[in-house]
This record gives sequence, C-alpha cells and structure tokens, in this order.
Amino acid sequence: MNKETEMNHIDEKTIVSVVLLAGKILLESGAETYRVEDTMTRIARHYGLPRTHCFVTPTAIIFSVSREAPSQLLRITERTTDLEKIAETNEISRGITADTISIHTAQEALEDLDASNLQFQYWIKVLSAALVSGLFLIMFNGSFYDIFPSIVAGGFGLLVAEFIQQHTRIKFFAEFAGAFVIAITALFFVNFLFGVSLNKIIISGVMPLVPGVLITNAIRDLMAAHLLAGAMKGIEASLTAFAIGTGVAVCLILL
Repeated sequence: MNKETEMNHIDEKTIVSVVLLAGKILLESGAETYRVEDTMTRIARHYGLPRTHCFVTPTAIIFSVSREAPSQLLRITERTTDLEKIAETNEISRGITADTISIHTAQEALEDLDASNLQFQYWIKVLSAALVSGLFLIMFNGSFYDIFPSIVAGGFGLLVAEFIQQHTRIKFFAEFAGAFVIAITALFFVNFLFGVSLNKIIISGVMPLVPGVLITNAIRDLMAAHLLAGAMKGIEASLTAFAIGTGVAVCLILL
C-alpha cells in the first residue's frame, strides 16, 4: 500500500485523536506552548489537514481541522516537568512526518507513553535536591562548614514539598511548606550545631524549589509572541517564588 492509498484509509477522527494526544503529553510534561502547537500542526499537515487551527494555553488545548468543523477542547489539569516524555513524543512526531511509523502505531505508542510514569523515584529526587543544594552553597562561596547543613536542608525541604504536593495537590502550599522546613533546618544548624551563614544555607536549600524551567518557558513563549501562555506561566512562576519567600520569611519571623 503506497502512501496516498494509506492516507485515504485514515479517518479524520483518528488523526485528530493522535494530534490531541501528542499535544496533551507535551503540555502536561512542561513543553513550551509554541512547541506544542507546532508539533500538532505538523502531524495534521502530514496527514492531509493543512488548514487546521490550534490554540494552546497552559490549561487547555483547542483544536479544529477547519473553520467549518467543530472545535475539540482538551482540558489540562496536571502539569509537571518530564523531559523524557517530551523527547519520546518528539521522536514519535518525527517518525510520523518521516513515514517510518504508521498512524496506528503512533497512536498506540502515544497511549502507552501517556499512561506510563517516567518520573524519577521519590528518593532519587530528594537525594538529587540535597546534592544540588550543597553544590549551590559552594557556588555561592559558602563556608565549608555550611555544605552539610545546606545538603540536609535542601533534601528535607524537597521531601516535605513533594509529600504535600502528592497528598494535597495544592502546589503553592507545598512550596511554602518546603521553604519553611528549609529555614527551620538552617536555623537549627546555625544555632545549635556548626552552621556559619544562615542566609547562604537557606538560599542554597531553596534552589531546588525554584521554578527555573517554568521561568525559561515563560520567556520563550513571550519571545515567540504567545503572550497569553507566557504571561500565565510568568504569573505561576511568580506565585511559586512568592510562596518560597513567604515560607522562609514566616519561619524567620516566628522563630
């Protein structure tokens, strides 16, 4: 079966399903909105739908195959940072446009990818946050005696933030609590053990909580003229930073 014959046997519903699923995975995994729209448009164009309309925000995807056809709305309720899922989706998209995989194979691969959990295990995240906090302390020219306190504070803070996030689904409160715990840990080391610089321990400890990818994506979306998506991500990043700062401030004021 040649390419033209295969195209004629693909129904529009299947194409729309694949396009929306690819966009959903990318958006939920933390991809930029312009990347999501570009991927969806390329897949649709490859299967003979050159006049599609796609509108993506951090919380929703609206897609239509033409001006006359009804629009499809897909609500996005969960967002995280999963670079592996983004890379896998991009690989499937390239396979589609290069005609190395069929649309049904792509649909099955995307469904499996959507159902899979490629996040690192809990303890790996905590250990990574602890090590990163110690390295940030060195980068900030901190004292040798502050390396271990910053490692403990950073790891403990992320552990609390991840635990609250998983059980309450309240993102900003999770960051607030994590920063609060980091500040308490830093105070404990400085006042009762061998910590030297309270400020550097706290700053190093909260760095794993800082939404660096979100800030970068907000700037990239704004530069790509996706003003609504860029502004929404910028607001989310600002609220996250505010929650972190408030958690530290409340701890220092109370204690």
